[in-house]
Amino acid sequence: MQFYRNLTLRRKQIAWAWAFLAVPVLFYTVIRFYPTGNAVLISFQDWNLLGARTWTGLDNYVRLWNDPEFWTVFVNTFQYLLIGTPVSLVLAFVIAYHLDKLRFAHSFLRMLYFLPFMTSAVAMAWVWRWFYQPVPIGLFNNLLASVGIPQVEFLNSVENALPSVLAPAIWAGLGFQVIIFMAGLRAIPQTYYEAARIDGVGWWTVLTEITIPLLRPTIVFIVVFSSIGFLRIFDHVYNMTTNNPGGPLNSTEPLVLMIYQTAFTSFDIGYAAAQTVVLFTILLMVSLLQLWILRADR
Repeated sequence: MQFYRNLTLRRKQIAWAWAFLAVPVLFYTVIRFYPTGNAVLISFQDWNLLGARTWTGLDNYVRLWNDPEFWTVFVNTFQYLLIGTPVSLVLAFVIAYHLDKLRFAHSFLRMLYFLPFMTSAVAMAWVWRWFYQPVPIGLFNNLLASVGIPQVEFLNSVENALPSVLAPAIWAGLGFQVIIFMAGLRAIPQTYYEAARIDGVGWWTVLTEITIPLLRPTIVFIVVFSSIGFLRIFDHVYNMTTNNPGGPLNSTEPLVLMIYQTAFTSFDIGYAAAQTVVLFTILLMVSLLQLWILRADR
């Protein structure tokens, strides 16, 4: 205490600043960094969660490289990313762009779009699973049958299963992206649009030369955020394919579901940790690549 009293006001402020900063640093060290480092360590070991750990070196990674299921899951994961991210981005922008110009029932419609984001992913997945059921249960197949179209095997078809799972995942995150886009649109100074209106510039030029370039920081955030979400997709897949986790011939199985089954069904923790390290590396590389591409011409 005597040492603290002898400090100048400036040094006391610095000491308190470091004291408060130590709290989040300690939190991330214990909650984030330690588990991450421990997962990397376990990936070089053989462990069944209860017994002793055995050092195996790179065996888990060699096994992963030679595992055909992993490469199927790897392709599925990137399909979620490469389809889900651009589709959700375009839909969210189109909705936000037109909703921003709407004045009647604006708040009500914005709430409706945001509501799915607040809904439990598990409940939403089971509702959509009911939609996809065959006649006479499923809503979609009943609608198709009412107009004479044969029913579709949404979740039991290798071709249709992944898009069927991806559709509610896109719909669930759409509201959040719409709100973020609308915030970005509201942040654009109106003077740009007034100048374009005076010069007689068309709406397409305004959109491509003013709106979209000024929305670049918003687009960067949404692309990175949604990409991480699609690479980590789990709830919708697991709950919509409960009877056959991963869908027919693992056609909908993402890497997160493979990690879950390896760890808590096979109890092969070392192999699951190796898969986790691969997922972490993919997330890091994709995020950094997107940031570099989207900010390269700034």
